[in-house]
Amino acid sequence: MNKWLELLIGLVLVIVAILVWAFTKGVGFWDFGTAAWEFIKGGLVWFVLGIGILFILLGISDLKG
Repeated sequence: MNKWLELLIGLVLVIVAILVWAFTKGVGFWDFGTAAWEFIKGGLVWFVLGIGILFILLGISDLKG
């Protein structure tokens, strides 16, 4: 795929997500802001855990070599 097309599609997706979050903030059950924040907090924990495991595996690999 063309790199400029990939950048354009990514930019459009980010803008659409921000607009959906901004226009539905606190509107009944359409509160995507809270759900997105909870998802990011949970994802951050898994991301840090994954990075930690990666560093442990790289350390073990360096000990073997």
